Amino acid sequence: MRPVRLLSAVALLALAACSKPADKPAADTTAAQPAPPPPPMAFVTVIYNTPKSAQAFEKYYWETHVPLVGQKQAEIGFVAAELTRFDATLDGKAPTYYRQAVLWFNSMADLEQGIATPGFKAVGDDLANFATGGLSALVGEQTNDASALLSGDTTAFVTVIYNHPKDAAAFESYYAATHVPLVGQGAAEIAFTRAELTKFAKNLDGTPAAFYRQAKLYFPTAAALKTGTGTAAFKAVGDDLGKFADGGLTALVGHLTTKP
Repeated sequence: MRPVRLLSAVALLALAACSKPADKPAADTTAAQPAPPPPPMAFVTVIYNTPKSAQAFEKYYWETHVPLVGQKQAEIGFVAAELTRFDATLDGKAPTYYRQAVLWFNSMADLEQGIATPGFKAVGDDLANFATGGLSALVGEQTNDASALLSGDTTAFVTVIYNHPKDAAAFESYYAATHVPLVGQGAAEIAFTRAELTKFAKNLDGTPAAFYRQAKLYFPTAAALKTGTGTAAFKAVGDDLGKFADGGLTALVGHLTTKP
């Protein structure tokens, strides 16, 4: 071992004895700060009206349009897609709309970047080749906590598409404080497996949104949906709509589709 010189050691001890205690380092406050919440999931959706020929629509949709969307996914940057078909209105009549497609993005910034790509333009330009009944194209954000999308062609859903209310502030206040908690209270009885609440921001072309909000409850099968929508808890949810949805609404049932 290398010997330590005595003079040096004494000098260090004297310096330590006479020196003022060192100031404590400033506390690291950054470590204590909670991470900011992620931005809400954003989406672009197309709600299709009933086409002139459902058979022709379905053929082109599955053979050409859906593969095109898949080919452009990496360029557009959407992280998930959901394709659905409406079966009927909630009261059993012919559905008001035919289909809905939703492309999900991690944020509105990602969406705006994605819809500006040539790949998205190609997808949009293709719509006129089969959507002969017309459509509504909108963008928006999810307003409840995001959860994994469900899959499988047996998955059924009930959805409410809200028109613009007379007083948006009053709608939002009642919706958050009363209606959404009421749905939560009835969740076990209704037995839905996922809830999705969204708010439309604008039409895809930048004009004011054609609709205001959409809410969806998912069920594992059509039979489960039929049972759930027949419960007292679901009736209470339905009866509550008239207390805040003064702009009107469309209530539909449908199912997910992953193949023709």
